[in-house]
Amino acid sequence: MIELSGVHLLLTYQCTLECDHCFVWGSPWQSGTISGANVQKILDQSRDIHTIRWVYFEGGEPFLYYSLLLRSVRAASSMGFKVGIVSNSFWATTVDDAVECLRPFASLIDDLSISSDLYHWDAALSQQAQNAQAAADQLDIPLGIISIAQPETVDTDTAIGRIPTGESTIMYRGRAAEELADRVPHHPWDQFDTCPFEDLRDPGRVHIDPFGYVHICQGISIGNVFEQPLAEICAAYDPGTHAITGPILAGGPAELTRRYDLPHQAAYADACHLCSQSCAALRSRFPSILTPDQMFGVTWA
Repeated sequence: MIELSGVHLLLTYQCTLECDHCFVWGSPWQSGTISGANVQKILDQSRDIHTIRWVYFEGGEPFLYYSLLLRSVRAASSMGFKVGIVSNSFWATTVDDAVECLRPFASLIDDLSISSDLYHWDAALSQQAQNAQAAADQLDIPLGIISIAQPETVDTDTAIGRIPTGESTIMYRGRAAEELADRVPHHPWDQFDTCPFEDLRDPGRVHIDPFGYVHICQGISIGNVFEQPLAEICAAYDPGTHAITGPILAGGPAELTRRYDLPHQAAYADACHLCSQSCAALRSRFPSILTPDQMFGVTWA
């Protein structure tokens, strides 16, 4: 059983960009967007779990579906949730444009997180992010910048304390496992005997995608809210016996690989790199868990 304090709702897998580090494989050509009615179903189920305080709307790029985003934010706020949005700020072409875009959200959102780094733009702090910050300041909307370091700037052996100020280390999962992993030193696969990035026993928050899948980690589902209420999914989740999280908790991605006798390389960039490759290899065995296709880079027109 897990106790949630937050739900992160992926409104869409579509995005204006196709960043090399994206762990949900967002792109302009990706499919999968939720309906307003299904957003409301998820909000209703979230309200039934009295420990949930925060609802975030993300993607992909949630501002691509502006009316859906605004209606969803209004609904979540009216239900008493604290509300956040994660965006790449493509809409902030000028400060005036950003003000007009954000004005309807003023007093409704408690956090606006803007992604700005060399994966998204040609500057670590893009002009769009600066415009969004200025607009948020005018409208009294709390705004923070999410910035991910380039692979070459981080010593993967001792990343803590070595990451550039204001940036976070990359995790080699999703598209990053294919596009960026070769740019850093690799380490023996059997050294990855823990999951260093996610609390798979009690994560505090889950991501729910447009198809209703509840992700304990991106691409690893513990249920579907359109088939079973979120409260029941959380109550039934047993991390030790789950087909994917069980082996990982017992001995990290190395044990997942070992448990299912998977073919593997001699070395990987990090634990996420090995885990991503192992999960991709296991999809045919666990299609209802390692899903949907979008989380594994399959693009549907």
